[in-house]
Amino acid sequence: MLALLGMVVLLLALIALGAPVYVALGLSSLVYVLGDGMSGAAAIHTMANGLNSFPLIAVPFFILAGHLMNASGFTERIFALARALIGWAPGGLGHVNIGASVIFAGMSGAAVADAGGLGAVEIKAMRDAGYDRGFAVGVTAASSTIGPIIPPSLPIIIYGVIAEVSIGRLFAAGLLPGLLMAVALMVMVHWIAVRRRFAREAVPPLRTTLNAVGSAILPLLTPLIIVGGIVLGIFTPTEAAIAAVLYTVLVGMFVFRTLNWRKILDAAVATIDTTAAVLMIVASAALFAWILTVNQVADGIASGLLSMTANKTAVLLMIMLLVLAVGFFVETIAAITILAPLVLPVAVAVGIDPVHLGIVFILNLMIGLLTPPVGMVLYVLAKVSRTPFEECVRAVVPFLVPLISVLLLLVFFPGIALWVPDLIYGPG
Repeated sequence: MLALLGMVVLLLALIALGAPVYVALGLSSLVYVLGDGMSGAAAIHTMANGLNSFPLIAVPFFILAGHLMNASGFTERIFALARALIGWAPGGLGHVNIGASVIFAGMSGAAVADAGGLGAVEIKAMRDAGYDRGFAVGVTAASSTIGPIIPPSLPIIIYGVIAEVSIGRLFAAGLLPGLLMAVALMVMVHWIAVRRRFAREAVPPLRTTLNAVGSAILPLLTPLIIVGGIVLGIFTPTEAAIAAVLYTVLVGMFVFRTLNWRKILDAAVATIDTTAAVLMIVASAALFAWILTVNQVADGIASGLLSMTANKTAVLLMIMLLVLAVGFFVETIAAITILAPLVLPVAVAVGIDPVHLGIVFILNLMIGLLTPPVGMVLYVLAKVSRTPFEECVRAVVPFLVPLISVLLLLVFFPGIALWVPDLIYGPG
């Protein structure tokens, strides 16, 4: 037990010192393995086995699709459409920001991709329209968390693989919660806009709106191809990711003519870099989780929680507090890989649906992306907008209120997440 505690302390120390997450996880696990006399070969096998899953093939293709969409101009067309439709409302570009994130969520599935790609366009447009930098950064950061909830979603794929839950059901379960997040954020934007008396844009002419719709039709077909193909059983998630890449290349090169081989190569290189980082985290987190399992930490957590209460809502709230605490310090993919095997047995024991758990689990971790010290979305937006990190933290605080409110609604009302998958696939 002392060695296990030492491993956790070393992990936290390395993260505090700024070491990459996969280095912190891998090194702390390796120190434990060597110190405890365990087999190094078994450790390597565990890491390799953590990557030995067919659905993980979808990860690089969804990442590549996101990069190609940014390079093809899909992002700008989506933003222009959202601006034409809702830019005239109080806090107009704030609503546009959220609406564009909802659409882009059906294409990339990653909060950081949304923040880094669409976020750059959104913040520039809001600053040019006279919005203060803090509001622009805050709403952009908060809206980027919608991406991993609305399908496709990289965190959902990772959770589905680890929890051995249908990824199709998980994708379907994210639809309503993602839209609910958008509505809640729009309510906050409206309240801030009215309170600060933001200037409103004029309602655009009908021709402008129709042109924006026509320009965005092909990009809008992307989420229909991805989500519709998966839900209707035409594609597996992996095949849908490949279809999204092919569709984006064809439209970008031969219709929009904004994509060339140089941009494709740049997107491929960026994808390799991002994928390598993600899979290194998955592999090192798999070893860390294996050590916790060998030491029966999951059984200890289950016994501890169930000794306090067997009420599934109370258990879910305690699990969420644990996930929230871990999410402050550990990157999303690593947190899923480590925590899912620990909390899933407890959840199942009290009757919590694994699909429901997955959605609240991931939303909880999205909130972690907006909080220091890790806060990956905040770091990305600080770089994109050239805003001090501390200012980004202050700017996002008001938008944590609607996100936490949606999280609590999902905890107390599981039907919000389960209605669509039950409708499509039947009761789980």
